[in-house]
Amino acid sequence: MIPVILSGGSGTRLWPLSRSSYPKQFLPITGEKTLFQQTLERISNLNQSLINFQNPIIVTTESHRFIVAEQLRQQNVNAKILLEPIAKNTAPAIAAAAELALSYGEDPVLLILAADHVIQQQEEFNKSIAIGLAAAEAGQLVTFGVVPTAPETGYGYIKAAETIQTAATTQPYIVEKFVEKPDLDTAQKYVAEGSYLWNSGMFMFKASVYLQELEKYNPAIAKNARASVEHSKNDLDFVRLDKNHFEQSPEDSIDYAVMEKTDKVVVVPLNANWSDVGAWKSVWEVSDKDSNGNVLRGDTIIESSNNTLVHAQHRLVSVLGLDDVIVIETSDAVLVANKNKVQDIKKVVEKLKSTQRSEVEQHRKVYRPWGSYDSIDSGDRYLVKCIVVNPGQKLSLQMHHHRAEHWIVVSGTAKIHKGKESFLLTENESVYIPLGEIHALENPGKVPLELIEVQSGSYLGEDDIVRFEDLYGRA
Repeated sequence: MIPVILSGGSGTRLWPLSRSSYPKQFLPITGEKTLFQQTLERISNLNQSLINFQNPIIVTTESHRFIVAEQLRQQNVNAKILLEPIAKNTAPAIAAAAELALSYGEDPVLLILAADHVIQQQEEFNKSIAIGLAAAEAGQLVTFGVVPTAPETGYGYIKAAETIQTAATTQPYIVEKFVEKPDLDTAQKYVAEGSYLWNSGMFMFKASVYLQELEKYNPAIAKNARASVEHSKNDLDFVRLDKNHFEQSPEDSIDYAVMEKTDKVVVVPLNANWSDVGAWKSVWEVSDKDSNGNVLRGDTIIESSNNTLVHAQHRLVSVLGLDDVIVIETSDAVLVANKNKVQDIKKVVEKLKSTQRSEVEQHRKVYRPWGSYDSIDSGDRYLVKCIVVNPGQKLSLQMHHHRAEHWIVVSGTAKIHKGKESFLLTENESVYIPLGEIHALENPGKVPLELIEVQSGSYLGEDDIVRFEDLYGRA
């Protein structure tokens, strides 16, 4: 078996914590570890004495590749990182992963998982995977349906051909049909009937079987996925799909492209406290609560409040006399919302996009493959950053057309490349980089390098960078 983890979502419904440059799957939303890292742990906790695992395939985007690589390193997991040049939904992404898996010389079973789900009962998850594995090895396309706990209108449903007997389930159920997200009355009927399951977006099948069915029902996706892998390029830890072929692929979900059309699909019930944590209310539901139903993270004080979620990142947040509210504090934005209205956060995000506000794209602190920077102050012609460079890492050799830079070392040792000279700077020492000067910064030491950068000039955007050399393939 090869686990395939889809990690390309943007997670805007968890704004302001989740942003397009650092979405929810890479954040510690429900615990100390990120949702992506929890997914990796869930795989490692499967019964490996019964399942022969290979290293997972992670499907992600160009902009998130270094976040994925770093979080894999933190978990001590080796994986193939497959980079989509453009988002085309799940059917092409899974097809590319299947082609890559087949290129290893075998026909493995693929376990398709989203990077941003919460599953709280590992043993129940293990049982469902074991049932699905037998069906997948027999040539069936397996989907996992979550046993509903409420008439949820935010999920699609899968109707089994018979009533679900969860406790006695030892084999999959034949799928009668897939249905779209229902209204409340319809959802209540689904739950009462007993043969409907939430569509989890998790699947299992042999790589060859999925591709055969995809070829039958959507040959253009299959053709372009195959070509994009055949013409892919290896870049450091990444496999870059060929852009020209992948862009030609139709955009479609695996449900529409294959699962709703094939006669090989079966569903395995999953009763493991699953959630896609698609909104802040879902985060409240799956989190540990105090005696008043409150979920508190960070530096918080709460009084005379019930069933409330408070998430503080950078300062004290106090809540007094409020029930059923969501309060999310970050370094540059604060959200206060009624818990039952959080699905409308997308309206806030749309307004931010329409006015080109940076808060929808990235946090004040931005992570890079070499470390991070925090934009701590700015004006019309200046920008001040706190930069941290990890040991042994180096920023690209670059120059700027519109700005000069002044670097002051706070701690650690910096190796400066300025024009044709190279030299070391230590604590309380500084250097000036004039506009147009070719330069680079690296940390030759064993501890993080921290410095203050003051930019000045007519334009201070991140796209005013001309790279000549780069360790991370960005030149």
